Formats: sequence, C-alpha cells, structure tokens
Amino acid sequence: MTLLLLLLPLMGQIEADIIFTNCVVYTVNPRQPRAEAVATKGDRIVYVGSAEGASLLKGPKTKVIDLKGKAVYPGFTDSHCHLRGIGERELSLNLEGTKSLREMLERVKEHSADVGKGEWVIGRGWIETFWSPPVFPTSRDLDSVVSDKPVVLYRADGHAAVVNTVALKLSGISRDTPDPFGGKILRNDSGLPTGVLLDRAQELVTKHIPAPTLHQLEKAIITGAERSLRLGWTELQDAGGTLSEAELIHSLCKQGKLRIRIYKAVHGPSEDAYKLIRQGAKIGVCGNRFTLRSIKVLLDGALGSRGAAMMEPYLDEATSGFLTVKEEELFPMLLEALRFGIQVQTHAIGDLANRRILDLYERAFAAVPPNERLVPEPRWRVEHAQILSPADIGRFAKLGVIASMQPSHAISDLHFAPRRIGLQRLAGAYAWQSLLKSGAIIAAGSDAPVEAGDPLIEFYAAVVRRDMQGYAGDGWHLEQALTREQALKMLTIWPAQAAMEEHLRGSIEVDKLADLTILSADIMTIPEGEILKTRCFMTVVGGEIVYENR
Repeated sequence: MTLLLLLLPLMGQIEADIIFTNCVVYTVNPRQPRAEAVATKGDRIVYVGSAEGASLLKGPKTKVIDLKGKAVYPGFTDSHCHLRGIGERELSLNLEGTKSLREMLERVKEHSADVGKGEWVIGRGWIETFWSPPVFPTSRDLDSVVSDKPVVLYRADGHAAVVNTVALKLSGISRDTPDPFGGKILRNDSGLPTGVLLDRAQELVTKHIPAPTLHQLEKAIITGAERSLRLGWTELQDAGGTLSEAELIHSLCKQGKLRIRIYKAVHGPSEDAYKLIRQGAKIGVCGNRFTLRSIKVLLDGALGSRGAAMMEPYLDEATSGFLTVKEEELFPMLLEALRFGIQVQTHAIGDLANRRILDLYERAFAAVPPNERLVPEPRWRVEHAQILSPADIGRFAKLGVIASMQPSHAISDLHFAPRRIGLQRLAGAYAWQSLLKSGAIIAAGSDAPVEAGDPLIEFYAAVVRRDMQGYAGDGWHLEQALTREQALKMLTIWPAQAAMEEHLRGSIEVDKLADLTILSADIMTIPEGEILKTRCFMTVVGGEIVYENR
C-alpha cells in the first residue's frame, strides 16, 4: 500500500489504453513474478501490479477487460518455424495424421482430381512411424493413384520426399543418377530409384516445379502468420529462406498485412547470405515488427529419414547419415558473419553434426576475437541440437551458444528413435535439463510445419516428455523433463535473448513491448492432462488485440 501511495502522483498522469484485470499474470520477471493486472498504452506496458493500482490508470477512453480469472503470460515466441511453409500446409494437400499408406493414397487421389493436367500434385506431412509396416512409400505406390501428373509428397520433417514415376522421368532420375553431395536417392535391391529422395537429392526434382506466383507467396505468408496468432504466438523466428522472401515479408509488414513479429533468417552459405553480411542487419523496423539479422545453415538431415549425421551407424540401416555443407564453403562465411554482426543459426540433429558445428563455431570465435566483431556477443545458435554426445553438452554454455530446440520433436521421435540409434545414445537426446544445468539456455520452438505449431503442445512436451496419449517407453530419460517455470522461459524470455531482444520483450515489465498471450486456463497449475485442453483466449501484439476467442 505504501508503494501504491508513492506512485499515485505519477500514475495520475497516465491514461491507459487497455487494462487487463481480474487475472493471474505470470511476468517471468524475478523481481515481480506474479501480478493481477496489466495496463498498456500505445505499444508498451505501463503498469504491472494489483487490480487496485491498475484502476488508477483508467480514463474516459480506457478499455477495461475483465479476464474472469484467466492466465496472462508474456507473448509466446516460436523460436524456430517456417512461416511460408505453415501457410502452404494450410493451403495445399495436408497429409498430417494419415494413419496408413492407404489413407495417404486416398487423400492424394482425391486432391489430384482438382489439379489440372500438367500441373504438379504437391503435399506434405506424411510420416510412416505409425503405419503398418512402418516403411517409406514408393513411386509405385503413388503411380497406383496418379500416373498422369507429377507428384511430390514431402515427409513431415521436410528432409525426405517421395515422387511418382512421372516426376522421376521429368527430373531425369534413373539407375545411373549419382547421389548428390548432401543427399541420397533411395534404391531397391536392383539399384532402381524407389522414388524417395533425401535432403539435397530433392533438388533434382524441386528445380522442375514452377515457382509460386507473388500472390501465392503473399497468401501463404499471411495465412501462416494469422494461424500463428490464433494459437497465441506473438513472434515467429523464421528459420531460413531467400533474401527476396525476406524482402517480401518486410514489405507485408510495412503494409500492415502482418500483425505478428518476424525475426527472419536467410539460408547460407549462399550469395544471399553474403549480401546480408555486406548490407548489414535490419533490426526492429516497422515498429519492431521485422528484424533480419541471421543466417540459417543446414548441416545435416533428420533422424526420421536417417539423414542426421551420426558418429556411429544407425541400428536399422547401414548408414551414418550425412553432412549437407562442406566445411570449406561454410567456414569463410562464419568468419565474415562474426566480423559484421550477423547471427548464425545452424540446423544440427545428429551427434556428429552437433560436434562439427560446435568445433567450427569455436574456431571462428578464436579467429575473430570480440574486439574485431561488430557485435562482441554474437549469440550464435544450434537449431534442434537433438542428439548430443554427453561430452558436448557443456560446450554450449562454455562457448555462449544457444540451444534452439523443439520439445514436440521428443514426443514425436520417441516412437522410432530407440530403434534408429539405440538406448545408449539416447542419453544425450533432447537433453533439456542437462543443457540447463550446464549453464546454457534453450529457446523453444515448434519447427512448424514439421510439427503442429501449437505452443501448448510444446509446453506439454517440455514438462511431461510423453506423447499426447501419455506414452514414453523405456530409456526415454524422463529426468530430462522441465519444470513449468523452465518451460515458460523457453517460450518467452529465452527466445528473446536468442534474438537479442530481451530489453524489449520476453517478460511482462513496464516499458517493454505490450505482447501478451492470454490462455483459457492456468497452465502453471492445472493437472498435466489438462494442458492440451487449454486454448488461446487472446493474443496481444504491441498493445493491439490481434486475436480474440470469444
């Protein structure tokens, strides 16, 4: 009460635009962990505290929102997703949830009926894990339902695709086609392509697919952004793409067509990446709605398609995966990015890929000391960091490297990872607690459209570490599950740190951006089984209510 009396003269000078009251507020601010009201003015937070205190900021034009006991959190950030891909999944053939090869083929057949002659049938989302038997589809399977149009269907992780015979012929892929560097053409016992292409082998086909129109790109980006707002995300850290795509997103932000914050990366090594290094970052433009300051490197494939680069062979196939970037192409770019203040975020899933990128980061940091860098603390990242050698876990904190991880991968992969790599290597798999205890931070994302892209699934996976039916299985290291406080930081303040934005967002504090995620239930206290039943009630970005579920 004494503090409130001291604040009265100052508060009397402020008339809030919106007061959110009668709620439980989780601030992620250790100096004030809880509150019962938040007030905003413009795009900033102007008050966090008691309902009584907030009422002093009420003026004739103030909108007072009684949340009736709902829970308020700092605006959730998806620290790793693919914005365009999210929209394309919504607008095209979505194969998520197909429970059998037969069901997938039925969906393809139905969809292809609406695709014109000569056009491509494109879909994404299949995953064979729960099929019987759990094996990849083939071109022969696709030919049985579509034999007159080219078909390409991407596995959920995007690191494998199956194409039909028409697509193979259009692309010139035959028995004699060699595997490209960083990719693999799967073949049968006779040496003929099965139709499944891993990682960079997909480029043999995708280069023949007509490029989307500007209208199609805009529609996919806007659709992906609006879906994300409905789920409670307030910022998307968009992992990869071209510079022209980044410029399009920037343009849509300037036009007011994107209401979510975008932290964008471009793929590298590439001419686009070097152009970004030369031009310099764009930070906080469009009223802090758009930042371009990062390069995304793809160093290996995925565990599900056996392309993740492992130190030892997989147990269920005679391969150790593969690296997708040559060191002599990557390392010079790392040095230039470090000198000129561009963040690097590298996809690394297998234990070999993770060790290799930590080695390269360490060499780059030694070669370009802080006094030679535009940004002394670069906050470089490893995206996924899924399978780690225990010897490498402590290196993240030692090097100041951020682990950008997706909790939902752990509860998806638990159904096949043990037979891929065995129980022994699972000791360093999805090692959240081990990383945190070593002093590292973890920025959580969804990797949508690889996963569903729902923050509540990510939160649930982090704290429960079981699939959505409650299954974990032997050797899944449930001791790596997180506390709810840790999981909340993974969705809020730690992604802000990963984007060098913790001074602006990531916690509910006065003068920070008014980004809020308001949920129908309090996920910090409800039983674990009820987390997935919770829904986003309201999403606030910069003091604007951009989604409301009434």
